Amino acid sequence: MSASLKSVGAITLFVEDPRLSQAFYAEVFDLPVIWEDEDSAVYQFENTILNVLRVPAARELIEPGTVGSRESGARFQLTIWVDDADAVSAELATRGVRLLNGPMNREWGVRTASFTDPDGHIWEIAKRLTEADGS
Repeated sequence: MSASLKSVGAITLFVEDPRLSQAFYAEVFDLPVIWEDEDSAVYQFENTILNVLRVPAARELIEPGTVGSRESGARFQLTIWVDDADAVSAELATRGVRLLNGPMNREWGVRTASFTDPDGHIWEIAKRLTEADGS
């Protein structure tokens, strides 16, 4: 595989209301918007750009593909590595985030907790466990 295909540079999430998503990402992740227009808002994580794109613009972007509805269910989850899943979960609660699950130790050696954004995209926080942590 070419080295150029080994680094994810951007993720685009299709959303109903970019302004609602903008408020969510500003509050939950404490990220400023680095670019926006009427259809999108873009955020810079440490090594990845996240673009939230209004559904009509998403349709134009991916045609002839189709944009699935929120009601069709999750098809992926995004994971952010953290130093302490319990502390981050507690911080998320102070920001109004309700967890879907966790924090819990997974059999593959990771402690995780999951939540959704306003459009139902699932985010997971995860900490790799050491043997001392119970992995």
